[in-house]
Amino acid sequence: MQASIKRCMVLIATFILLVTSTGGIVTAEANTTPIYREMLPQKETLNPGDWFLGEKPLNYDESRTPIVFVQGRNGSADSWYGKTVYHNVNDMYDYAYRAGYQTVFIQLYDAAGKGSASQWDNGKLLAAKLEEIYNHFGKKVNIVAHSKGGIDTQAALIQYGANRFVGKVITLASPHYGSNLADLSYSWWAGWLASLLGQRDDGTYALQTGEMAQFRSVIDNNPNAKLNRYYTVAGTSWGPAFSALSLGGLYLSAYGSNDGLVNEWSTKLPYGTHLFTDSRFDHDNIRKGSAVFSRIEPYLRTSTATFDPLYTLSSNREFVDNLNTTSNQTILGGELEPNKWIDQSIAIDTKTEGVVSVLTASSELKIQLISPSGKVYTNKDSKFTVGDETSYFKGASIRTFKINQMETGEWHVKLMTAHTKDAYMIVTDYKQAAPFTLKMPGKIKGGKVEFQLKQSTKELGKQENLSFTVRIVDREGNLVSQSNQLQRLDEAAFTGLLNHIKKSDVYNVTIDIKGINSEGKAYNRTIVRSVYIEK
Repeated sequence: MQASIKRCMVLIATFILLVTSTGGIVTAEANTTPIYREMLPQKETLNPGDWFLGEKPLNYDESRTPIVFVQGRNGSADSWYGKTVYHNVNDMYDYAYRAGYQTVFIQLYDAAGKGSASQWDNGKLLAAKLEEIYNHFGKKVNIVAHSKGGIDTQAALIQYGANRFVGKVITLASPHYGSNLADLSYSWWAGWLASLLGQRDDGTYALQTGEMAQFRSVIDNNPNAKLNRYYTVAGTSWGPAFSALSLGGLYLSAYGSNDGLVNEWSTKLPYGTHLFTDSRFDHDNIRKGSAVFSRIEPYLRTSTATFDPLYTLSSNREFVDNLNTTSNQTILGGELEPNKWIDQSIAIDTKTEGVVSVLTASSELKIQLISPSGKVYTNKDSKFTVGDETSYFKGASIRTFKINQMETGEWHVKLMTAHTKDAYMIVTDYKQAAPFTLKMPGKIKGGKVEFQLKQSTKELGKQENLSFTVRIVDREGNLVSQSNQLQRLDEAAFTGLLNHIKKSDVYNVTIDIKGINSEGKAYNRTIVRSVYIEK
């Protein structure tokens, strides 16, 4: 009887706490602070390695496993209870608190605000702190990780042996196979802009598809990979229209469904259980409690699996290995000199819906987008946004022109800046069939490094009018080699070599294609991919 009364008192107290001062539970999109924000440490620090507990819930259940939250690239602990980029306050802490869980938050190297760290550095730090957290509770914890936090977590558990302190891991939109947007940031055309923005750091480098192919070969073949239970979650929304996230989604759409930063196929693990993919969630709001907690909570109650997992390699690994890179964009870029117009041309071979995005380091820029018939689009015809903290071009000024029917012929993009140090990148996305696909694995071992380019449709181009420029760039952005020599395999396929590779590392391959379709109309496309080459 006394136990029943005590339980009722706890429930009443919890209800009062929820409704006082707020009039009820706050919805996911309410523009307010979380209900329990004041219960977090008032003197939260951003020192890498610091970790702290959330408030112990009134309805705390000792049998429930504590949850450690691991944030993504450029994030800090308040990624789980502070403001999100597009969706107001993250209520994940609130939901875990209400459900009776003890929560734990940790600062990794990114919290210092000096750029994002590699998965190896963050993973080593996380492993040491997981041991401290394990000793504090005297039992294993579970981990909920967002984005690159899932990669950091795997490095900690598998490479650095922290698996013995953890039961289950749930990753939310983690790019387990990398992101083609990271490849773009290390491409030949993005070099000037990425350098000025300071966005070429260890964390961005780590998320290239080539680097992650190497990471997967190390991690997935380690016996420690089978010692924890992994669950994955993905979204396929691109966020608000004309946001940096939506532009990322447009770029990634050439590679399949995505959440604005990560393709769905990249979020899955060959030995994990994919819980769900939800079209309502983008890369930002997928970490919110109101979005996913009720669906992942049943897997967090204990630190052990209720059944023996079947650790067999899923078809996702084979799918990723065979994934071909399409050429549905034209990419240009370079340095901008002050008070001087530069003129770049784009060849359009068929009437199509297109989006022209101009990214620059400064915001004071004049733009003229000129159609073949002479129609001029200027700054006022564009949508403006700034690359946010999750973007691979954080701080870039982005102007987007959406053209419902791009005329066939030669378009011109003219730019002029007033700044002494400025750079640009122009990305044109087409809503039409891609003329070429690139076949190249994410990791290549051996002395002869080959790739194949295959025409998607034989009628798209006349072979004698095709030209290719292949540039290979190293991690510092230096041009390793440039070639125009591809060998024809048959009437619709070509092969080339990646030359002058002297050491094992990740290299960016940027391929520019020019051709003429069956109707005599010129087109150009750009293919960007990274590859790990083991010498």
